[in-house]
Amino acid sequence: MKTAPRTRSLWRLGLLLYPFTAAAVAINLFLLGLLGQSVGLPALPPVRAVLWALPLGLPATWAAARWVRSLIARAEA
Repeated sequence: MKTAPRTRSLWRLGLLLYPFTAAAVAINLFLLGLLGQSVGLPALPPVRAVLWALPLGLPATWAAARWVRSLIARAEA
């Protein structure tokens, strides 16, 4: 009997990807804050970017997990 790979579960895949997607969101927020300085907005400190990335990383993780799961399914087919 063939068992399903562990990556079929979107929750498990999301748990694996969350640190990476949250870090990517934090970097993008920080760089967006630097870009905002060119139009007169205050800079976004790195700590605040990381704090904002914790909740904003969840939808990014969901999207990344769905994308990776589709790539795995395509590779198995």
